[in-house]
Amino acid sequence: MRVGPLKLKAQLFCDGETAMGPGKADLLEAIDREGSISAAGRVLGMSYRRTWLLVDTMNRCWAERLVDTVRGGNSGNARLTPLGRDVLATFRALEERLAAVAADDLATLAALLRAHPLGTEEEVGE
Repeated sequence: MRVGPLKLKAQLFCDGETAMGPGKADLLEAIDREGSISAAGRVLGMSYRRTWLLVDTMNRCWAERLVDTVRGGNSGNARLTPLGRDVLATFRALEERLAAVAADDLATLAALLRAHPLGTEEEVGE
């Protein structure tokens, strides 16, 4: 999430795997909208394989599955579980709180930040 010049990226890890981050939250939202893992991947510009690997990682990292699937069929083959909805809502709320907490410090830093970087070291005089 970008807030002005600041990029905040919350991630939750399960051992060495990213259990949840902004991209996985986007994927959960797309699955909820599309009702299909492959359709969600297409909407997000992800390959079929990448989309399924991300869902598999999420499902393995949480206490229960975040996404339920039904084999076969062309549509309506995936849905968020109740835990999936809770994790998504809580993660999005966390992102919002992080942005709010950072706002004061961001204002101070943004006031000192140039709009564009200076040129090379020779041009800067260092």
